[in-house]
Amino acid sequence: MTTTPLRDFLEIPYDQLEEMNLEAKAERLARTDPGLIAERRLRYLADERRIKAVTACFTDLEGRFHMLDYDKKYLLRAADNLTFDGSAIRGFAQQTEGDLRLAIDWPAFYWLPADIFGPGKVLVFGEVRERDGTPYRADLRAKLKAYCDDLWERERTVAHISNEIEGFLFRGRDAERRYLETRSLELISTGGYYHSLPGDALRQFIDAAAEVQRAMGFANEKDHPEVAPSQFEMNYAHSEATVAADQAQLYKLLSRQVAARMEMTASFLPKPVAGVNGNGMHTNISFEREGRNLFWDPAGQDQLSASGWRFAARILESANDLCLILNSSVNAYRRLDPAFEAPNQIRASAIDRGAMIRIPLFNERSARVEVRSIGPDANPYLAIYALLRTGLEGPEPVEESEPKRPRTRFLPDNIYDAIRLFKAGKWAAELLGEELQGRYAEVKMTQAERSPKALGTRVKTGEIQFHHEVTNQYLWSKF
Repeated sequence: MTTTPLRDFLEIPYDQLEEMNLEAKAERLARTDPGLIAERRLRYLADERRIKAVTACFTDLEGRFHMLDYDKKYLLRAADNLTFDGSAIRGFAQQTEGDLRLAIDWPAFYWLPADIFGPGKVLVFGEVRERDGTPYRADLRAKLKAYCDDLWERERTVAHISNEIEGFLFRGRDAERRYLETRSLELISTGGYYHSLPGDALRQFIDAAAEVQRAMGFANEKDHPEVAPSQFEMNYAHSEATVAADQAQLYKLLSRQVAARMEMTASFLPKPVAGVNGNGMHTNISFEREGRNLFWDPAGQDQLSASGWRFAARILESANDLCLILNSSVNAYRRLDPAFEAPNQIRASAIDRGAMIRIPLFNERSARVEVRSIGPDANPYLAIYALLRTGLEGPEPVEESEPKRPRTRFLPDNIYDAIRLFKAGKWAAELLGEELQGRYAEVKMTQAERSPKALGTRVKTGEIQFHHEVTNQYLWSKF
């Protein structure tokens, strides 16, 4: 009887994975010629016999993360001619438009922990293209990347982003999809901020997910339970904007995968449980030029430079145009509740966490603007692109001819008002173009119409089952 293993697939130790992924990330941040990286990656795939498949991924208009596994041998033959059915992706091509192309962004390459994602696989991000090879208009990753590349070419300026992404951990697999049957989401822990026993389920999940995150080159900083029971946050270093948006998608993916292996569900609904704090994706933004943080000024108000305050002011001026982009689901408007540190006030503050924008305590290296009103279910590419471009190019605040008593403005408290303001927004049209503005509003209204109009005090089944990160075609066809 033979004792030879039937399979020999690639499995790399975690410490070696971290070194490899950090090296790949450094090349990407150094803007190494993508053509040279592509040559090396293709040669590596051809030589490494233990790799069986390459997971290529892209993000749709609403922010769903799509993954296709290509057989390695096929990919090596057909990397310049990959296609997929765009009409199957909500918010992408119409049925009559048919196939779209997928180009591989070889610098955005990750080696994966085999115990979590399976042995013999690597992951790479893709760029959606039209049939003629030009960038697809609804691929916001390509739009963000092009904008950042242009910023570098014109001004030698790099946009840095750091996302703080909160999530909930629930008992059982697919807890959100089973909400129709159970009508409840069972908390795995009732501890609070920073509090979790070393061996309890929440801490075990955080430890396991943080190890995967570290191995994938995130450059971890700290992790901890959050304010609400069963809530978590795992922080990592800031990075260039497109890299940061990629990492936001991977953060949610690896969290879900680790939780599923532990018979739990990692949920990134903004407010899956009423009566406790919700989930946010606080987004810290700064700009660097020639090694200098452009938002630092020791003599500025709160030590933020004049350009930093202008950046924040432009975002606040266009807050209503941006609200649907940053809060993209019915459930997101539950989070904008002032009783739970909700960032629903259209203003900037160094101390009030109810403000849409916070100016954190920082030093020269960490000077930044923190946009707090973003839900973790937002499309990170769309949200970051919108914030960068609005802060740099958006409408300037209108100066009042006569000083008036300051009045606090608030973000919309429901998705219908947010859709109305977005559709009427001139800046939203300039950001996305009228065709894409209309398409985004349409898919958001379709989602909203499948849920009760009034939020009330109970989380409704519809806002979970028809959420864009949870739903599937089977559920939608049942409506």
